[in-house]
Amino acid sequence: MTSLRQPAAAPAQSRPQLLLIDDDPDLLRLLSMRLKANGYRVSTAASVEAARGLLGIERFDLVLSDVRLPDGDGLALFEEIRQQHPALPVILLTAHGTIPDAVEATSRGVAGYLTKPFDSQALLSTLSQTLQRTAPTPGTGPKADEEWRAELISHSTRMHALLDEARLIAASDASVLIRGDSGTGKELLARAIHRASPRAAAPFVAINCGAIPEPLLESELFGHVRGAFTGATHHHAGLLQAAHGGTLFLDEIGDMPLALQVKLLRVLQERAVRPVGATRAEPVDLRIISATHRDLDAALTEGQFREDLYYRINVVSLELPTLAERREDIPLLAEHFLRRLAVKYAKGLSGFAPDALEALATAQWPGNVRQLQNVVEQVCALATTQLIPRTLVERALRVKSIEALGYAEAKRRFERNYLIQLLKLTAGNVSDAARLAERNRTEFYRLLQRHGLTPDLFRGEGPADDR
Repeated sequence: MTSLRQPAAAPAQSRPQLLLIDDDPDLLRLLSMRLKANGYRVSTAASVEAARGLLGIERFDLVLSDVRLPDGDGLALFEEIRQQHPALPVILLTAHGTIPDAVEATSRGVAGYLTKPFDSQALLSTLSQTLQRTAPTPGTGPKADEEWRAELISHSTRMHALLDEARLIAASDASVLIRGDSGTGKELLARAIHRASPRAAAPFVAINCGAIPEPLLESELFGHVRGAFTGATHHHAGLLQAAHGGTLFLDEIGDMPLALQVKLLRVLQERAVRPVGATRAEPVDLRIISATHRDLDAALTEGQFREDLYYRINVVSLELPTLAERREDIPLLAEHFLRRLAVKYAKGLSGFAPDALEALATAQWPGNVRQLQNVVEQVCALATTQLIPRTLVERALRVKSIEALGYAEAKRRFERNYLIQLLKLTAGNVSDAARLAERNRTEFYRLLQRHGLTPDLFRGEGPADDR
C-alpha cells in the first residue's frame, strides 16, 4: 500500500465511524491504523458474530467487510445489515476469486467493492465518495443535521438506523407512510422529515383523519366555497391548500372514509384540489406524509382501504419501534421529560433514584413514549423530594415492574439481544446486569462469552473510544 497523508485533526464527533471486518489480524491492524491517521474512527471485528455484536450497540457511518470470514461471509452479513440498517453503506473487500460475487452484490445494493491487494488511495477515494452519497443534504451543516431530529431523543441503534433512512428520504419528494403503535412518535418523525427536506421553510400541516367526523373532514381537507352547504357563509381554504409548498401530514389515514380516499387519490394524481361546491380545481404543490397504527394490508383485503391510494401514499415505508423495543432509551427519555417538566412545575428536581430508573426501564409500556411522558409528568407533579423515588414511579405506573425474562426459555438470538439490552441499561456493569437477569456473575460472564460480548464495549463511548 502507498503511504497516506494525515489530515488536520477534526472533532471526534464529526469524524465518520467505520466498522472494519476481516479475519486477518495484520490487515485489520494496518487498515485500522491508516484509516485513523486519515481522520476516521474505526472499530474492528474478526468474525460475523463479533460484527453483529458491534452493530447492535454502536452507530456506524460505513461498514468495510471481507467477503470470506471464518463463521460466515460478507455477502450474508450485508443482507442482514440491509434489513436492519437500510441506510448503512457496505463496501466489500474481495480476493480475485470472489469478484463475480462482489459484482452481483453491487447490483443488490452493496455500495462498492475493492479487490485485494488494493491501493490505499483507491480505498480512501471509495470511502469518501460513498460517505458523500449518504451525507446530509449539502448546505445543511452539522448543526442543522442535528436540529432536524432534535425532538426524537434516542441513542438506540435501531432508531438511529431509522433516522438515517428518514434523512435520505427527506431529500426527495416521495410520499412516506409511517407505521407504528400509538404513542411511538409518528408525528414527530413526520415533522423531522419535513425539517430535513427542501420544503422545510414552507408550512407543515397535520390532521388526524380519525378524530374528525366525515362531513367536517371533507371540508377541512378540501375547503369549501361560500354557499356550498348550509352554514357556509364564506370561502374556506382547506388544509391541502394551506400546505401548498410544504408538507401535509395525514395521521391515522387508515381511518379515512372510502369516499374521501377517492377524492384524495384524485388530488395526488392531478396535483390540484377542488373545494366543496367549487366548479374549478386549483393547483396545489405539496408532499404527503401519512401515518397509521392499523394494518393497511389487512384493510386492503377487507375492502376498507383503496389499493390505488395505498400505493400512492406508500412509496416509502418507515416503521417506528415500540418503546419496549428500544428500552435503552427509557432512562434517556425519562430524564429529558423530567428536566422539561421540572421547569413547568417550578420544582428543583435533580433526577430519578437508580431503582426508580430501573422500575421505568423494566416496566411494560403499552402506550409507548406518550405513556412514559405522562408517567414522568405525574411523578413530577407529586414529587416532594429532589430525587424521584421508586415508590412514586410504581404508583404512577399502576402496575408492578416486570421481572427480567429468564434465559431457560429464550431462543439463542433473543438471548443475545437480551444481554445487549441489559449491558446498555447498566452501562456495562456486570454485577448490575447479572442482578437484573437473576444470574450470578460467573454464569453471566459465561453467557457473555458464548455470544462474544465484552462489557467494556458498553462503558463510556464504547467502540468509538478505540480502546
